[in-house]
Amino acid sequence: MKIFGIAGWSGSGKTTLMVRLLPELIALGLRVSTMKHAHHAFDVDQPGKDSHNHRRAGATEVLITSANRWALMHENRGEPEPSIEELVRHMTPVDLLLIEGFKRSPHPKLEVFRRATGKPLLALEDPSVVAVACDGPVPEVAVPVLDLNQPAVIARFLMTQCGMTGRDIAAGAGN
Repeated sequence: MKIFGIAGWSGSGKTTLMVRLLPELIALGLRVSTMKHAHHAFDVDQPGKDSHNHRRAGATEVLITSANRWALMHENRGEPEPSIEELVRHMTPVDLLLIEGFKRSPHPKLEVFRRATGKPLLALEDPSVVAVACDGPVPEVAVPVLDLNQPAVIARFLMTQCGMTGRDIAAGAGN
């Protein structure tokens, strides 16, 4: 399973790019999953629901399932946040796992950059940033700069970076 990241500062457009990239990558024949890092104490569960009550009562893991989907919630209960490597072990193998966030991790990634955020370029200090997607020129970086508004171009770039071609995917070599 190939792993590639989409990183950048809050407000740069990471999620917007991910949502635009997914249909492009799928149209190219890839099976794609995503992992999203949240900096906040998020909750996917709803108070009052049975699964929420199970967690509140102390369960370490709660699995919810239906005919349409299933979800596994794991409470860290004071333990450190798992590494990307540990989390990836829980994912079903696909052709490409896109990771949003985890900007300090060493996996290959595309930086989403907008000067309007006022934040510094990650690519200037992070060798794992292999390209920058921006809505304008970024002359200060040595990596390729891609147009943030061209998700089809970015999708093909990601496939090339991951060493995948349409023929590889059709033959199952991307797994």
